[in-house]
Amino acid sequence: MSISSSSAGTAPVRGTLVLIALILAAGVANMNLSIANVALPDIGKSLGASQVGLNLVAVGFSLGLSISVLYLGALGDRYGRKMMLVLGLALGIPAAMLAALANSVELLTAARLLGGIAAGMAYPTTLALITALWTGNKRTRAIALWSALGAALSAISPVAAGALLLHFKWGWAFLIPIPLGIVALALVVWLVPSHVNESDEPVDHAGGILSAIFLGGLVLGINFAALDGQLGVVAVCFVVTLVGGVLFFWRQKRAKFPLFDLTFARRRTFWVAAVSGIIVFGSLMGAMFVGMQFLQNVLGYDTLGSGFAILPCVIAMVIIAPYSSRMVERWGSRHTLLLGFAFCFVGFVSMLLLWDINSTYWVVGSSYAFVGFGVGIAGTPASHALTDSVPVSKVGMASGTGDLQRDLGGAVMQSIMGAILGAGYTAAVTAAIANAPASVKAQITGSIHNALTKSFGSAVDLAAQFPEYQKQIVEAAQESFLAGANWAYLTGIIAMVIGAALVWFFFPKRQQERAMYQEFGSEVEAH
Repeated sequence: MSISSSSAGTAPVRGTLVLIALILAAGVANMNLSIANVALPDIGKSLGASQVGLNLVAVGFSLGLSISVLYLGALGDRYGRKMMLVLGLALGIPAAMLAALANSVELLTAARLLGGIAAGMAYPTTLALITALWTGNKRTRAIALWSALGAALSAISPVAAGALLLHFKWGWAFLIPIPLGIVALALVVWLVPSHVNESDEPVDHAGGILSAIFLGGLVLGINFAALDGQLGVVAVCFVVTLVGGVLFFWRQKRAKFPLFDLTFARRRTFWVAAVSGIIVFGSLMGAMFVGMQFLQNVLGYDTLGSGFAILPCVIAMVIIAPYSSRMVERWGSRHTLLLGFAFCFVGFVSMLLLWDINSTYWVVGSSYAFVGFGVGIAGTPASHALTDSVPVSKVGMASGTGDLQRDLGGAVMQSIMGAILGAGYTAAVTAAIANAPASVKAQITGSIHNALTKSFGSAVDLAAQFPEYQKQIVEAAQESFLAGANWAYLTGIIAMVIGAALVWFFFPKRQQERAMYQEFGSEVEAH
């Protein structure tokens, strides 16, 4: 393999094209993570899906990715990262076609799960290959572009899906990543080296199975926790998570060649970066989750308009990516992470204080831009610190953890913010009913009360049944939704404060961080 080098680090020959190939490959997974959300209302009507069924469709891809990413990343480290990347991209194409053609919720969920497993083959190897092919500051810049452009593709995919759904059936949304996947597959086959600093250690297959049980139960439990009437399912999921987690970490502590090496994971530069990434990437998914509903329910945007409202976030991430790598080089990961949290904090504060029933596009876009700058700044050190904390032969573990940042972050923040949004909406409606005049309360039967408090959509459906009161019911539902949304934005603010505090107290300063990386490198060389 030919490498070009400089004092700033090394990069592969045709490095720009190789990086484009890896970013596009990662982009396929990022787009699939969020593409189903816009189509869910149409899927529900077309397939007669329950809320539980829709939730399985929404979580299917991230479930498949999360249960497989650590194990398949380790297999790539051992048997060939390029091979795993090619297999993942190739399998993802028929999985997307199967999702587009599905005629039942069960088949659609299975297709999404298969697509997630395909992404579990491809996604971790993209970051692993960047770490293996680039060194020094050039690696930091490559990771910055990989992180920001990947997140941008995730954020922009609802725009493309929203545009398609104005004119075509919901299945077309799942076809959007296919052209990108075909281009990425061709570039990877042509440009990416077959073998680069791969491990010769045996793969911990038992640990891989236990990681799938542990993470699968966790992702399902978090998602179902936001739904009504699913307490039994949530309890089972968390019992599975607890048992699977205990067995997984017991196995990793005792295995000769662990899948998830706790020697590296306990390093401050690793675990603080991992948790920080979960929070900051989760903030993006949480902001999109609540914001899409706000735009459609309160401001009356259609699917395309709500997708375009996210564009400032995408633009901000792309603009800031080259500068985030320079920030890491100049200030270290600690201060760069803190700056990213600060921008996300401002974004959520502006949502809390400025978003209301009269908000303009520019007010909404400005809030999204702050979140985009924050994610674009913090994403680079969150991924960079992971990969620099482990040897190149173990980079599959680090890149798998980097992928879980997005998966778990999105699942955690969407579920928490969704549950709090729902609780806040219900509390606001209940309070409005309690404070209503006696003549109005006398007309609110038990069934009407349940419909009003269940959800915004349920209240709108009810309003259509009473044309004479339709305007008042919808306005009351909008005000209640805003109240619940404010609870969710406050949750985002608290999460940013927690993340910043974690970094402030536990992540090493610039000089100490660099000394630690040099020490880690010396250990690897000695070994």
